[in-house]
Amino acid sequence: MDTITLENEFTSGVYGKREVAIVRGRGATVWDADGRAYIDCAAGTAVASVGHCHPVVVDAITRQAQTLITCQEMFYNDERARFQARLVAILPSDLNRVFLCNSGTEAVEAALKFARLSTGRAEVVAMMRGFHGRTLGSLSATHKPEYREPFQPLVPGFCHVPFGNVARLETAVTEQTAAVILEIVQGEGGVRLADPAYFQAARRLCDERGALLIVDEVQTGYGRTGTLFACEQVGIVPDLICLGKAMAGGLPMGAVGIGARVQNLTPGVHGSTFGGNPLACAAANAVLAVMEAEGLHGRAAELGAYLQERVQAIRSPLIREVRGLGLLVGVELKIRAMDVVRGLLARGVLALTAGSTALRLTPPLVITKEEIDRVLEAIAEALEEET
Repeated sequence: MDTITLENEFTSGVYGKREVAIVRGRGATVWDADGRAYIDCAAGTAVASVGHCHPVVVDAITRQAQTLITCQEMFYNDERARFQARLVAILPSDLNRVFLCNSGTEAVEAALKFARLSTGRAEVVAMMRGFHGRTLGSLSATHKPEYREPFQPLVPGFCHVPFGNVARLETAVTEQTAAVILEIVQGEGGVRLADPAYFQAARRLCDERGALLIVDEVQTGYGRTGTLFACEQVGIVPDLICLGKAMAGGLPMGAVGIGARVQNLTPGVHGSTFGGNPLACAAANAVLAVMEAEGLHGRAAELGAYLQERVQAIRSPLIREVRGLGLLVGVELKIRAMDVVRGLLARGVLALTAGSTALRLTPPLVITKEEIDRVLEAIAEALEEET
């Protein structure tokens, strides 16, 4: 029985599948079960930032798997301690503690709990078009009705305001607000950006009204936008920063960076069985080493600008707008983005959507300019086919 037939028989049914079985990867390329190569501009939704199976990461995982795989945080661990120190060293200033978990949505859940615990308040202000995960707390902060409605009632106390609108944010944040949660670039929401002044206003409002500012960098963190963290580009330091996706080279990992205004984190108020396990921490230490040695955030800035410029140069009446920051690029279309994604798949390129009409490109930061040129050619051909 082939992979696709076997998986279809036993999978949960909650995923929209594409008819390709990926079995191997290296750098920015993956191969299917028939040996066909694809340039991966999905990267596990911005996970494989250092590329698939980077030899430094593979070596670190192999060595740690032969040493110690699991060690809950009730005990100390050498690999975890090294990673915590390295992570704090690169986080924005004032974020000097970390909580380790297994995914971005777990990081968001933890940040929301920490904000309520720290402030003694319950209300949370989130953004329209924002996406923060699918567990009940993070789903309550997520805006998309299709994700929310099947699971109502969600966690109470959440409201949503237009992204980028300072006046609406000012009205929403009150003395009952525990936290404001936002993304610097709304990835799932269409790769949308806001003016730096908006984020600075959010920081000011939180300071004035005693709320905490949570920045969700699960997709933008770790160099994807051209700096280690996207909040650096808008001139703010959050109280809590949520990380995930790219942290451990493909192994599940998430983290919350914690600032000085976050209080009352005492033993037992939160925890995670697998969070901070030595295997994930070894991979995460290797990822940081690769990012530093290969200058990947600078590479993301350079190649991201090249990719956006070249997409804008494609002469297609189907392109409305090109948006992005670094190697997080969105192409707003006049047609369904999934139609173009299918066309790219037929041409050996994996890509994502971001809403119904935006094509999203999140390739590994190790992608080459030559590979980008092949992706651009495939995009032009796929758009021409739909014209």
